[in-house]
Amino acid sequence: MSSHQPQGPGNGPPSAGMSMQHQQGIQQPAPPSQSMSQQNLNQIVIEYLVKKGYNRTEQMLRQESAHLDKDGRPIHNRIEDLGNIKYTRGYKLLCGWVEQNLDVYKFELRRLPWPIFVYSYLDLIVNDATEDGEKFFREFSSDFEKVHAEELRVFETIKLRSQVFENSVTQLYRNNKYSLPLNLHVYYNLLTFLETNNNSGGGIIIYLLQTYCEVREIERGPLDQFSFEAIVNQARSREGDEPTLQEGIPGAFTGVTNKDVMDNTIALKLGPMPLDPELAGDVRADLEEEDLREDRKDGRPSLVDEFDRYIKREESIDGPSRVDIPQPPPRQRDVQMEIQKIKENRDRFKIDKADDIKTGVAPGVSICMFTFHNTLDSINCIEFSDDNNLVAVGTAESYIRVWNLHGDPLPSIVRGAENEKPTSSRRLIGHSAPVYEVSFSPSIQGPANPDKNTPSTAPLLLVSCSADNHIRLWSLETWTCLIVYKAHNGPVWQVKFSPFGHYFASCGWDKTVRVWAQDHISPLRMMVGHDTSVNRVAWHPNGAYVFSASDTVDKTIRMWSFATGECVRVFTGHTETISALECAPNGRILASADAGGNIFLWDLEQSKLIKRCRGHGKGGVWSLSFSVETSILISGSGDGTVRVWDVAVPADPHKANQAGETIATGGQADATRINHAGPQPAAPAGVGAKKKGKDTMITPDQIAAFPTKKSPVYKVKLTRMNLVVAGSCYLP
Repeated sequence: MSSHQPQGPGNGPPSAGMSMQHQQGIQQPAPPSQSMSQQNLNQIVIEYLVKKGYNRTEQMLRQESAHLDKDGRPIHNRIEDLGNIKYTRGYKLLCGWVEQNLDVYKFELRRLPWPIFVYSYLDLIVNDATEDGEKFFREFSSDFEKVHAEELRVFETIKLRSQVFENSVTQLYRNNKYSLPLNLHVYYNLLTFLETNNNSGGGIIIYLLQTYCEVREIERGPLDQFSFEAIVNQARSREGDEPTLQEGIPGAFTGVTNKDVMDNTIALKLGPMPLDPELAGDVRADLEEEDLREDRKDGRPSLVDEFDRYIKREESIDGPSRVDIPQPPPRQRDVQMEIQKIKENRDRFKIDKADDIKTGVAPGVSICMFTFHNTLDSINCIEFSDDNNLVAVGTAESYIRVWNLHGDPLPSIVRGAENEKPTSSRRLIGHSAPVYEVSFSPSIQGPANPDKNTPSTAPLLLVSCSADNHIRLWSLETWTCLIVYKAHNGPVWQVKFSPFGHYFASCGWDKTVRVWAQDHISPLRMMVGHDTSVNRVAWHPNGAYVFSASDTVDKTIRMWSFATGECVRVFTGHTETISALECAPNGRILASADAGGNIFLWDLEQSKLIKRCRGHGKGGVWSLSFSVETSILISGSGDGTVRVWDVAVPADPHKANQAGETIATGGQADATRINHAGPQPAAPAGVGAKKKGKDTMITPDQIAAFPTKKSPVYKVKLTRMNLVVAGSCYLP
C-alpha cells in the first residue's frame, strides 16, 4: 500500500541525488577531505564569541587552543625535552614551595627534599650524565650535610652507571620504594602545585614520586616527634611509629628521626634586654641624687653601685637587641620604675640557695593568702598587680572585678568622678561570655614618700580574654574598655602582658598563639604549630620569646621567637593537660605543671628536662612563680596547698631520678610521706567515695607545704622582695 504526499514548492519529493547524499550523512561519516578541521572549528567559535561580546571566554579559548594539536589533542611537554636541567629546576621548585608553606605543614613537607635529591642524583648517574650529576650534587648536598653526612660520603663516590648497581646503599634506594606518610590535605596541595608547574620542574618531581616513592595519604600525619602519635607510642613503650606512619626505606637512615625533625639546637639569646641608653643615663643621674639623701649606716651598697652591677650583669650575657623588639620611647614613669627596681633588688629578702631556708640561715618563705568567699565557684582566674595593690578576678558571669588589697578607694580621672561615692572595688563589664584570664600591665610599688612631681608607677591597663573570642584592653584610670581585639576563631583561654608592657600574648581554641601591641588592632605575630587547642602562654623575662602549651591531646610546650615568629624549642614529656607555665627570672629555666600534679623544670639552652617535682595531689597545679634569684619555686594547686620547691639540680641526678621513680611506684624511698592535703568533702549519695587517707608521694626537693582548709589555690606570686601573695576561693 503506498501513500502519496501532496506536492508543492516546499515539500515536493527530493531528487535522487539529494536523497543519496542525505542517507550518506546519516549512515557513515563523510570522507576526511570533506570534514571540518579542528582549527577551522575553533576559528568559527572564536568569531562567534567576538560577535556576541564574550571577550573573556574568547581569550580563554585562544589560550587553551594554543596547546592543542591539529586534531584537537592536548600537547604535553615531555619532561625529557628539558634535558638534565629538569632535575635542578624541579628540586629548586619543590624546596621553594616547602619553605613558603604554612608552619603547620613545614615539618612534614621538609621530609620531601631528601628522597628527591637522592633519586635525582642517581637518575643522572644512571643516564650517564656524570658531569651534570656532580654539579647537582655540589649545588644541593650542603642542605643535608648536618643530618646525612654519612650517606653523602657514599653518594660522592658514585660516578659511573655500573657503580649505582654495585653499591649496597644505592641498591637499597633503587630496589625499594621510599615511604612518605603525608597528611591528606598536604598531599593534595602538593600535587596541585606540581601539576600547575608541570613545565617548570613539577613534572620531574611527580615522575620521581611515582617511580621511586610510596606516598601514603593519612588523616593525621606525624608532624614531629611531639605529635599525638609519637607521645602515644612513647607511653606504650614502642620503638617506632605505627607501620602506616613509618617513613623511608627499611635499613636506610631517613634523617628524620625524632630529634632531627625539630631543630632544638638553634642559638638562643637568653640574656636580659639592655636598657635604652637615654633611659639608663636618666636613671643613673636620679640614683646619684637618691644616694646623697640616703643614710646607709647599715652597710648597704649604694644605689649607683647596685645599678652598675646590674648593667654589668646585663652586658656579660648575650641578650636580644632592642632593634629586634622595638619599645615606645621612655617616659619619666619608666625612669621611676627602674629606680624602684634597683631599690627593691638591693633591699629584698635574698634567697641565694634553697639550702639556706632548710638550715635556717635565710628567712623562711612567708605567704599572704587572700581568700574569696561566697563566690559560688564562679571565679575563673585571679591576678595580682606587680605593685601588690590590686587584685582582679574574671568570672563566669562575663564581668571582671578589681579590688584594692588595702581597702583604699580606687580613683578615676573621669570628670565628675570626685562626686561619686568612694569604693575599693570596680566592676568592668563588656565581655559577653565567661572571662578566662586577666593580666595587669607592668608596675611597681612607688616610693614611700612621693612628692607631687613623682610619676605614678601603678598599673595603668588591664587586658582580659573570654569565651566570646575577644580580647579587651581596659583603662584602670577611667575604668572603661579602650580597645576590643578580634582575631581568634574560638574562645581565648589566656592572655599575658609582656615584661615591659606595650605587647601582650594570647592563645586560644583555634590552636594559635598571637602577639599584640597596644597601638595595633591586628596581631603582630601568629604562631602556628600546635596540634590542638593552646591553653597556656608565658613570656621570657627579656620579652624576646613566648612560651605556649597545648591541651589534652598535644601536651607539648613550644618556645617561639617574637622577632621572627618561628618555633625555636619544643618540650615534651607531660602526659596530663598542662595547666601552668612560668619562666625563671634568670631566663635559663622554664617550669611547667600539669593536671596530674607534676612540675617539670626544663633547661632552655640545652632543650632538656632538668627534673620533675612531685607532691601535689589531685586537682592539678594551677600557678607557678620563681624567686628573684631562681633558687626556689612556688606552686599553687587545686588540692588546696601552696608548696615551695628547690630549683637546684640534685648533686647526683641519676640517683635522685631513681628515687623519684621508686616513689611513683609506691616503693620505699628517701622522701616524706604525707596524707592528701586538705579534708575531702563527703561523696554524694550513690557515688563511690574515695579512700580516706590516700598517700601522696613527695620528691625530696620539696622545702615546705602550706595547706588551706577547703580553698583551691588559683594564683601564687613571688614579689620582687621575695614575699609570696596567693589567691584562693573558699569552696565548702
